[in-house]
Amino acid sequence: MPVSIATNHFLAKEGLEKKNCAQAILCAFQEEFQIPQGLIESFKEYGGGRAPDGICGAVYAAEFILGIAGVLEDDSNVVSHIQNLAGSAKCKEIKSHKKLSCLGCVEQCTSYISDVLN
Repeated sequence: MPVSIATNHFLAKEGLEKKNCAQAILCAFQEEFQIPQGLIESFKEYGGGRAPDGICGAVYAAEFILGIAGVLEDDSNVVSHIQNLAGSAKCKEIKSHKKLSCLGCVEQCTSYISDVLN
C-alpha cells in the first residue's frame, strides 16, 4: 500500500496534490510515523536533484524515513539498492543512464523501505 500512496502523490492521481519524489516518499509513511504536513512541505526543496550532493530526492527521503524508524545504515542501504538498479544514486546521473525513471525511483525506494521495516 505505501507504494500506491507514494505513486498516487507523485502522479497526482485520485484527487491528490502532486508531490515531488521526496515528498511522495514521506506521504507514503505519513500516518505510520506521524509526519507533520509542514515537514512534507519542507521536502519540496529536495526534488529535482536538489538534495544534498545531488542525491535522488526519493533516496534522500527514504534515508530520512529509515532514520526515524531507527534502522541503522548497516541494516539497510537504500543508496546501494538504487545504484544497482539505476547506475547511480545521484539524480542527474540516474536520468542520464535512463535505467530507472523518477517514478521508478519513487516506487523502488518506497518498496525498499517497506521491505526493511517488515
